[in-house]
Amino acid sequence: MPEETEKQIRKRAIRLAVKSVDEALGGDADDGIEDLTLSEALVIGLMKQGVRRYYAIFGHGSTDLGEVLRIYHEQGAVEVINCRNEVEMAHAATAHAWVYGETPAVITSIGPGGLQAMAGSLAAASNGVGLYHIYGDETTQGEGYNMQQVPKPEQGVFGKVTALMGQSYTLHTPGALRECLRRGTSCVHHPYKAGPFFIMLPINTQPQRTKVNIATLPARQALPPMAPARSDDLRAAVDFIRNRKRIVIKAGGGTRAHYKAVRALACRIGAPVVLSPGSTGVMMDAHAQNMHVGGSKGSISGNYAMQNADALIVIGSRAVCQADCSGVGYPNVEAVLNINGDFDDLTHYANTVGLPGDITAVIDLLLAELGEDSGIGMRKEWGRDCAAKKDEWTAFKAKRIHAAPIEDEVWQRPVLTQPAAIHTVATFANETGAIKFFDAGDVQANGFQIVEDDQPGQTYTETGASFMGFSGSALLGGAGVRDAKYGIAFTGDGSFMMNPQILIDAVEHGVRGMVALFDNRRMAAITGLQYDQYGREFKTNDSVAVDYAAMAASVMGVKAVFGGHSREDLEAALAEAHAHDGLSLVHIPVYSGRDPIAGMGAYGSWNVGNWVEDVQGEYLKAKI
Repeated sequence: MPEETEKQIRKRAIRLAVKSVDEALGGDADDGIEDLTLSEALVIGLMKQGVRRYYAIFGHGSTDLGEVLRIYHEQGAVEVINCRNEVEMAHAATAHAWVYGETPAVITSIGPGGLQAMAGSLAAASNGVGLYHIYGDETTQGEGYNMQQVPKPEQGVFGKVTALMGQSYTLHTPGALRECLRRGTSCVHHPYKAGPFFIMLPINTQPQRTKVNIATLPARQALPPMAPARSDDLRAAVDFIRNRKRIVIKAGGGTRAHYKAVRALACRIGAPVVLSPGSTGVMMDAHAQNMHVGGSKGSISGNYAMQNADALIVIGSRAVCQADCSGVGYPNVEAVLNINGDFDDLTHYANTVGLPGDITAVIDLLLAELGEDSGIGMRKEWGRDCAAKKDEWTAFKAKRIHAAPIEDEVWQRPVLTQPAAIHTVATFANETGAIKFFDAGDVQANGFQIVEDDQPGQTYTETGASFMGFSGSALLGGAGVRDAKYGIAFTGDGSFMMNPQILIDAVEHGVRGMVALFDNRRMAAITGLQYDQYGREFKTNDSVAVDYAAMAASVMGVKAVFGGHSREDLEAALAEAHAHDGLSLVHIPVYSGRDPIAGMGAYGSWNVGNWVEDVQGEYLKAKI
């Protein structure tokens, strides 16, 4: 880069480090029209939407963009976090957006890196988290195959792949930047169903110069909360609530930001609330109307409420297969009231009254129309029945989380059960104010049945895409954040080995957090499914012993602690690990076997394996 060019870029970066884009550049000569390379224009355009953090693995497809970011990073205008694995950085960026409400960007090149980053983007898409993915793409000139492009005579294949994964735009010409960013913020900052937006940045267009009107670069989209006008549907919703005895509320992941409204509605109408794995904390754990998680794994109380209700109010839910038992979770429900901003999800069930819009705005309108005549009196007996089942679930859970260590054939000694170990770590997290990240698998399945959250944001569980390796990578989301929240990654041995890079990247970027590694030497969730369906396990375990504490200790800066074989041992190990000013890992051997005290059980249906015929038969009979 010529010295004068770098000097001009640095001059802009210095101003942008302390001022907004419009303040720093809007008053420049030529009516705020800047002559920039596409790479710098993209960085500035994203900055106008609040993007100042990049998780990056630079390659030959992003050298020009990387050079601009080098200068901006040096001047403090942006922060660039270099990573070691594209899946890891996609998860880290997702976690940063999810926990801190800021919009980051992921940078890699097309090819294996882009495919891995796209795989990681499933976690963001499935959980409604908005962020940017920027991939250095093949050149537009067509001079011959570019390294890492799909080797076939077809144009822009990676742009087509990303368009299938979500929403995508190829910056084939620098002049298209404004439209790209307009579409980008519409996706990334969507009020009801945010997700990843993919920007394909061809190698040869990155250094091309273009004129940009700073004032017309799209700012972050911010739409006002919307609710339906007073209508027949609103009157139908009021009648629905006043005249149904056994109403159950299903609070999906979309209710996390609207928990106060959900609580107000539940209390006004006296309806039990069943949570999804991603909505723990929407109702306080001990609240009488909190029936806990319901679905294919579920709980005694959650699934009882689902199976015995005659009417369903579903709020902010995609009706994922495991959340509604593959469509058969409500066998007695005859009518649905659905509150959701997404029209497709709003109309998922048959016999539905739909109220589209912002959940809080819709509930406020509904409560105003409902007044004090909410039909709560007719639901007292239903409430008592559900409360009795909650007591049953509480007693059942207590036996399992306080179970004594069990003799295990792999460890050749008594070790903690997974529920007991998870509850010990979850309790420690709540006591210390740590946030909990859960990986997919048996740890996650037991975890969402066990956690005792009173607010959303105490637990982040990647249930939408069931992505193994999410939790450890999520710790990197707090890198460089002032007063970052202490995070504990709950992971199994199999999930951890999918993405162990956090051991290095956490040290490199000064992350303070903990990996709680529950080691049972198998994919226990699938082992259990195999036994339940076919009576035998097949290829879900291994014979290789790994000393994970020794592995972690080999990385300078990581504190490795063995979790021991009792609750007291584990509590001491957690305290020791938490005291470390950096990343720690606690290796926790856990029991794996057929003893029922070692699991939380399953209470619903799932359309898999040899259950398919029965489940699909029940689905045909369902009234919704």
